[in-house]
Amino acid sequence: MKYAAPLLVASLPLFLLAACGRTEPVGDTPSQEELTAAANAAAANAIANQQGDTEAANRNYVNVARGFSITFPEGWTIDKGAGSPDGVVYADPGAGADVRVFWQANDKDQTLQQIVEAVSDGAEGVDGDFIGDNEYRGSANDGEGNNVAIRLLKQPDGSIVTATFVYPEMLSEQYQTMADTVLNSLRIFAPKAEKESAEQPAPASNVSQ
Repeated sequence: MKYAAPLLVASLPLFLLAACGRTEPVGDTPSQEELTAAANAAAANAIANQQGDTEAANRNYVNVARGFSITFPEGWTIDKGAGSPDGVVYADPGAGADVRVFWQANDKDQTLQQIVEAVSDGAEGVDGDFIGDNEYRGSANDGEGNNVAIRLLKQPDGSIVTATFVYPEMLSEQYQTMADTVLNSLRIFAPKAEKESAEQPAPASNVSQ
């Protein structure tokens, strides 16, 4: 199993802690300057909250045509050159980790077990569990110093949505929980074409009585 994630770890991203401000005692009647400062702070806070909502929305990837969605980690960026109509790649620019989520047809109508066996052929130390007939959760090592967390979901039409979270093995402590959270967010639903087909009225019968 080969991945395009860089093998050299440049640096571990630093999670910045927000400082808590202190409220100093003021007089009973605030000055005009204090009122203006408070108004400006409230406006800045509203803008920050609005930007936060936009960033959260940008982390939610929804592929209507293929029928799946997933939420990516905060601060990760989309790799526009690696995506396609069938899926997307998001990367942590600092640590050589990435998330890949892609849909693929199942022309041979393989079972999920058969597909997992094919995936296992290209990886080392694959280990996981089937959850019912249509879901698989596992982990592996790509042989190049990266751990791979895997989730496969089989859609009702037989197609497969595969999500992989790849991260440097030496950073397992930092990334394992994040990998679980991201893969847990993967959802499947009826693709757009299937919905449109279901909504089409049945053709009128031309059979004469």
